[in-house]
Amino acid sequence: MTTTFGSGTAQPANGIRPDEHDGPVVQTSLQGFYDTLTALDAPCYVVRTRSGTGLTTIRPDDDATVVAAVGPLPAEQLGSSTFRACHGVRYAYMGGAMAGGIASEDYVIALAKAGCLGSFGAAGLLPERVEAALQRFQAEIPGLPFAANLIHSPSEEELERAAVELFLKYGVRCVEASAFMDVTAHIVRYRVAGLARTEDGRVLIGNRVIAKVSRAEVAEKFIRPAPAAIVSDLLARGLITHDQAELAKFVPLADDITAEADSGGHTDRRPLTTLFPSIVRRRDQLQAELGYPVPVRVGAAGGIGTPTAAAAAFAMGADYVVTGSVNQSCLEAGTSDEVRHLLASAGVADVDMAPAADMFELGVELQVLKKGSMFAMRAKRLYELYRAYDGIDALPADERARLEQQILRRSVDEVWQEVVAYFTRRDPAQLTRAADEPKRKMALVFRWYLGMASRWAVVGEADRTLDYQIWCGPAMGSFNEWVRGSYLAAAENRRVADVAMNLMYGAAFTTRIQQLALVGVRVPRTCADYRPAPADGSDGEL
Repeated sequence: MTTTFGSGTAQPANGIRPDEHDGPVVQTSLQGFYDTLTALDAPCYVVRTRSGTGLTTIRPDDDATVVAAVGPLPAEQLGSSTFRACHGVRYAYMGGAMAGGIASEDYVIALAKAGCLGSFGAAGLLPERVEAALQRFQAEIPGLPFAANLIHSPSEEELERAAVELFLKYGVRCVEASAFMDVTAHIVRYRVAGLARTEDGRVLIGNRVIAKVSRAEVAEKFIRPAPAAIVSDLLARGLITHDQAELAKFVPLADDITAEADSGGHTDRRPLTTLFPSIVRRRDQLQAELGYPVPVRVGAAGGIGTPTAAAAAFAMGADYVVTGSVNQSCLEAGTSDEVRHLLASAGVADVDMAPAADMFELGVELQVLKKGSMFAMRAKRLYELYRAYDGIDALPADERARLEQQILRRSVDEVWQEVVAYFTRRDPAQLTRAADEPKRKMALVFRWYLGMASRWAVVGEADRTLDYQIWCGPAMGSFNEWVRGSYLAAAENRRVADVAMNLMYGAAFTTRIQQLALVGVRVPRTCADYRPAPADGSDGEL
């Protein structure tokens, strides 16, 4: 039997008492319903009294009939308790890395202080910049959890190696591995170098890995132990010990697998509802084969921009959720105010795919904001030219003129001089390879534009607005729709901890609504949608 309430005569905002003079207050107004439902630390009772049906947080006496009841559901209970314990966080919530320091030090510190896990966007940064960030974390959040991003860099392997060197030097205990298509020696070194044996013979995992993947076959590489050949090579080079090499046989390469669906940046744009079960099924099959004492956890990312989306992820069994795009519009993000405002006005469909700078030659694409920018269209044109011609000098005169005037907005020779200066400091081997390969030189010139497009966005370069490369998924538009009319609608009010708390509390609220629905109680839609509220609760009115 379905119980629907709230559609009859409205009761006073302060509610009624079951026997009209004693007992708990039963809320019968729409605002009263909402206030009771949002009291997540208390149970919620649906009761029928002589005066009507309502809600209360205290079990009534015999004068009222309890129609249904659900227990307390604080946001801290969502997701996996082992994830929270392993990473030392209060909430099963992670702010994912955004490259180039967009997931900044302020971003990581704010999330750590809020009881969440934040991942520093180390990808694409020079070693000295990464080192400065790690030093700041040591100084400002000693003992609090954080992660640092290790991105697979097939065209700049030296950066991947240098990042691992720094993570080991500064004792970084958690790495978010992203964009890996296969396991590399660098991620294996980080993992295995943190292994030790306890006095009772158990394996102690000192360096945790969260692998962000979009395919089950890649997830399997991280769920299995590190490849024996790579481990043997690391041992031969003296980078790990004999004991660590032996222990590596008994632990997975990653503690957690993030199923990354339709997200900003690198993405296969797979729906979360198909990707997540696929990866969980693969995890379960491998767990049955390998028998780890603690199974690898699986989290959800991509499209998590509203409480409904987060609640859906937890309902599918996600051990934790990861957000990305929505955080880039927050004040702590290492980007410009211009970008924040563009993101705050984005709709669900205002995204497109474009060639990725770090994997340009492989044809790998990433998802970006198309509203207010022509980057996606221009970047695609560069890849078309790369595929069609053997080098810059092979371009027809009219194509080269359009390239220099409309996209680069400077001569190819000027761009090449900047490329040489950049890679002389960052990775000289790139220039060595390009010296005898015209197509390689062409790729580096085109990658200059792709890289600078991100830089122009971060610094808010006014005369390159149409070239801004802003990594963004459809979750941004969904978030904007949800917060419209609330204090979070304005980019100036968006802070990563506020966003995290509203998403998690909203997910718990949404789960409570669904719990009631499953026992036949239909809450009026006007009070079944969680509305963003600041920490003081001042924005909680209907």
